[in-house]
Amino acid sequence: MVIAFIPVRGGSKSIPLKNIKPFCGKPLVCWNIEALEQCKEVDEIIVATDSDKIEETVVSQAYKKTKVYHRSAENACDTASTESVMLEYIRYTQLNEDDIFMLVQATSPLTETLHFTEALDMYSKGEYDSILTCVRNYRFFWNEDGTSMNYDYENRPRRQNFSGMLMENGAFYINKVGNILDSGNRLSGHIGIYEMPEYTATEIDEPDDWIVLENLMRKHVLSKRKEARKSIKLFLCDVDGTLTDGGMYYSENGDESKKFNTRDGMGFQLLREAGIKTGIITSEDTKIVENRAKKLKVDFLYQGKRNGGKLAVAKEVCTQLSITLDEVAYIGDDINCIELLEVVGIKACPADACESVKDMSCIRVMKNKGGKGCVREFIEEILK
Repeated sequence: MVIAFIPVRGGSKSIPLKNIKPFCGKPLVCWNIEALEQCKEVDEIIVATDSDKIEETVVSQAYKKTKVYHRSAENACDTASTESVMLEYIRYTQLNEDDIFMLVQATSPLTETLHFTEALDMYSKGEYDSILTCVRNYRFFWNEDGTSMNYDYENRPRRQNFSGMLMENGAFYINKVGNILDSGNRLSGHIGIYEMPEYTATEIDEPDDWIVLENLMRKHVLSKRKEARKSIKLFLCDVDGTLTDGGMYYSENGDESKKFNTRDGMGFQLLREAGIKTGIITSEDTKIVENRAKKLKVDFLYQGKRNGGKLAVAKEVCTQLSITLDEVAYIGDDINCIELLEVVGIKACPADACESVKDMSCIRVMKNKGGKGCVREFIEEILK
């Protein structure tokens, strides 16, 4: 079992409640949580905090693998070590000694899923007892006695000929539970180094660090996501349980009705303005949906059962537009959506989708329920 452990106190003095302060539009601690949520190798994510506000922020996100642990006041004070809360949690939960324990620092928000995956793969090979993350630093260092530490000043090397020094960046550490209990430390035994990009060198401790890291986040992390979003050329959506709350409403005369959300409608308009084609695919065949589709001005409407299901419909639309399924975003809520969700470029589901959908790898579970604005929420993520 792989446990990712994120200790976050509420008592930061340099930046009050910094762990939930918005960083590039999202609470700081959420960046690491979401990167870990997407890491298949991680089984459980534990946020250890003494703050009710931090707990409320984390719980409100409705993450799938993340739980909150209430750390003791003794291990949340200014003088408490990170090791003290690690050991508190390990002993309290009586973890198996062979479990892999990964300490993750919320103050390093530029850590991505790829970094966690690669480091855990490195650890799984059994060559090291523990692993820490470092960046390569190309600065020249000196001792207090005036002697150079890492280079010959009489033969100053050019940067391209200088191997530099490895500097601990504090992003995360990997060890076995048994090793941590024996040593009382996050690192022990034969230590391996996972080298991260140079831009991940800074941790957030002071207000100036915040400014620097937000700029680095936009340049090195968010810019890549922006490029990925640019490739989405078609937005597809389910109806019952997604555009609606899944309810079936009948009048005294037996007339059927459905309840839609106006905010979702504005989302479709935003997609049109961004030049992204839109479509609705539903197993039902009703005049209600036809009328709603006209109101939304969708480019494609497919109703009723078709051979091959929703995936076949999506492939047909992609052929018409000369695009691939990687360029499609789709949101659906039930098992008949899974086949299509598995192959599109970006997938999402409402907060109240069936569990088999919410458990899918890399799916984005919206905060809102079906018919309550979940489609608009997803659209805004794509366009943000």
